[in-house]
Amino acid sequence: MGNSVGFIIQGNRDHSKPMKREVVNELLEGSMEIKGELALRKRQVLILFVLLGLSQAGPESVLYSVAEETEVGSFVGNLARDLGLGVEELSSREARVVSDDNEKHLQLDLLTGDLLLNEKLDREELCGSTEPCVLHFQMVLENPLQFFRAELHVKDINDHSPMFLDKQILIKISESTSIGTTFLLESAQDLDVGTNSLQNYTISPNSHFYIKIRDSSDGKLYPELVLDRALDHEEEPELTLTALDGGSPPRSGTTLVHILVLDINDNAPEFERPVYEVQVPENSPVDSLVVRVSATDLDAGIYGELSYSFSHVSTDIRKTFEIHSVSGEIHLKALLDFELIQSYTINIQAIDGGSLSGKSAILVQVVDVNDNAPEIVMTSLTSPIPENSSPEMVVAIFSVRDQDAGDNGRMVCSIQDDLPFLLKPTFKNFYTLVTEVPLDRERQAEYNITITVTDLGTPRLKTQLNLTVTVSDVNDNAPNNSPALHIGSVSATDRDAGANAQVTYSLLLPPHDPHLPLASLVSINADNGQLFALRALDYEALQAFEFGVRAADRGSPALSSQALVRVLVVDDNDNAPFVLYPLQNGSAPCTELVPRAAEAGYLVTKVVAVDGDSGQNAWLSYQLLKATEPGLFGVWAHNGEVRTARLLSERDAVKHRLLVLVKDNGEPPLSASVTLHVLLVDGFSQPYLPLPDVAAAEARADPLTVYLVIALASVSSLFLVSVLVFVAVRLCRRSRAASGGGCAVPEGPFAGHLVDVSGTGTLSHSYQYEVCLRGGSGTGEFKFLKPILPSFLGLGEERISEGNPNFRDNFEFN
Repeated sequence: MGNSVGFIIQGNRDHSKPMKREVVNELLEGSMEIKGELALRKRQVLILFVLLGLSQAGPESVLYSVAEETEVGSFVGNLARDLGLGVEELSSREARVVSDDNEKHLQLDLLTGDLLLNEKLDREELCGSTEPCVLHFQMVLENPLQFFRAELHVKDINDHSPMFLDKQILIKISESTSIGTTFLLESAQDLDVGTNSLQNYTISPNSHFYIKIRDSSDGKLYPELVLDRALDHEEEPELTLTALDGGSPPRSGTTLVHILVLDINDNAPEFERPVYEVQVPENSPVDSLVVRVSATDLDAGIYGELSYSFSHVSTDIRKTFEIHSVSGEIHLKALLDFELIQSYTINIQAIDGGSLSGKSAILVQVVDVNDNAPEIVMTSLTSPIPENSSPEMVVAIFSVRDQDAGDNGRMVCSIQDDLPFLLKPTFKNFYTLVTEVPLDRERQAEYNITITVTDLGTPRLKTQLNLTVTVSDVNDNAPNNSPALHIGSVSATDRDAGANAQVTYSLLLPPHDPHLPLASLVSINADNGQLFALRALDYEALQAFEFGVRAADRGSPALSSQALVRVLVVDDNDNAPFVLYPLQNGSAPCTELVPRAAEAGYLVTKVVAVDGDSGQNAWLSYQLLKATEPGLFGVWAHNGEVRTARLLSERDAVKHRLLVLVKDNGEPPLSASVTLHVLLVDGFSQPYLPLPDVAAAEARADPLTVYLVIALASVSSLFLVSVLVFVAVRLCRRSRAASGGGCAVPEGPFAGHLVDVSGTGTLSHSYQYEVCLRGGSGTGEFKFLKPILPSFLGLGEERISEGNPNFRDNFEFN
């Protein structure tokens, strides 16, 4: 009886797809268990076949071989011939092939005795990593019972690539690791065996590592990564590890090796920009985002975690802005106001987990928006104004301002077009409201003026100020109120009845007075005694007058009675103050001189004005409306004296223009204005130039100046002729003295038009002085310069000096 062997063969699987990781793990982890189970099953089958074949023993085992993945139906060998059996015995004895694992891997062709593959064989599925891979089977014959042992060797082909269990390998290495340090890598798995199994490892080219292969005691190859150059955390290399088998052609498998370099805190945070410049509108709401800052730290872990904060900032910045410590976002904490602060400089810092910090700055420009309307500040307003005011009389002085900037702060000032007034700019943002044409109270007694100030921002904002200017009356119209003005009534009674009690009234006028034509002043209603003024009464011309009234009845004879009526005219404030000094008559304006050494309170001049009204209507007060330099001069309210308010200095301007307002105490008050020109000089002997605005007026010489010039020229000409005659006489006398003859000179004193220089006349010393007198200045000031010797001193100077030592002091008064 032949020997029998049992075996186990795993089930079929499709090898066109790679084996799953779970299958490979099961093969690897259960290899020992499979071997033990195979041994147990072999013993069981052996006992079975021993029992079946006790009566007959078979020949030795027959060995066959076939490559895995061979197609189904492929020829393995002729089993009948190899066992020495006839083909006819196969059918008659019911020959069959029995595998140890009860799988039908093979089939027997009873007609030919050929052993054929019944299925594709997968060596890795049947035997795993066991080499050689042998499938045991028996051919069993019935009648009589007989069996034969046989083996089928399944040869490996390179149908599997090396495979890494992990698609990515992570290795953590400190950047301070020394060169030459090795790191064991995970090995690849190859289900093939022999030369088709894993043979080598390679890595992708890099500058930090190389691969080293180590053989283990179990015959497997393990790759090791060797550090060839120092690492830096800022560099995180990624390598490709490739496993190669020995097949032809060779197969390979790859995995990605990611090197995580563990950091040390060797890098400080750095901001994207050294300075962030942002513009924020001033109307931005609270919590709005101003800017987001960002810094980077090349370190990792806690050393790369950054915290943002302010650095050395003021309290105002902390009240206005806040920074998020993680995101770096800066938000508004309070509202901005361009008019208060136009820009902010915010210092910020980023600190990592190792206390290293980086710094940057944020320049926040607050953008102005048009959120402030223009403002009007009224400085002075004169109302009412007399209807006889000259054009360009100052009615109001005001200033405008806008707290915004740029176009938002530029303003346009205007009034209505249909008014007899003009706006004139004076200083920066200062305006005066002046009359454009003479006014007429009888046409319009009151004007409502709207001053409109509009800025040029977007949207445009405007402010309006309403002024009411009344026009006071002056007596510029002839009387025209008869019999409209009722001034009173007289009444008489008569105790008679009927016609005897009917009373009629009439005026009893005094004899005709050409200065007081009462007949043209009043009239009486004959029936009721009512008195009427026939024309307007002027208090300044007539304060009171009297007349008689007669009441007569209609009886016969008529009886009458008389009464005296006294009319008192009440003063009305119908006269504006009139300035007597300085007179504003359109000629050259008066210029007052003030020495720079004047003390505070120095009297510059006095404005003198009168008012044609009486009582409180004539009480005058003075006020300084406008000055070139405010605070330098002051005006006393009750007497009109203009005095210096402080000491003068070299920095004060030379020329000053003062506008003084004179106002009465009437209701409503009337006023007038006067312009003063003040010139600061170092001394009263200093010559000065006329003011620019009056130079043209002074150029027009008045007749008195012309006469003075003509007289001075005549005197100068006469003096020059006298000098020439004097020189001629002296020369003639010298010539005669030298030659014994010559022209005759009369003895005795000279004529009145000649000057005696011999030392016996009335003028023994002559000098020439230059005198400056300014016409129209109101002062008689001279300036004396150094003596000027006449040009003729060169003629015989030495000889003349011998006879008269004082001759050099000749002078000419010009």
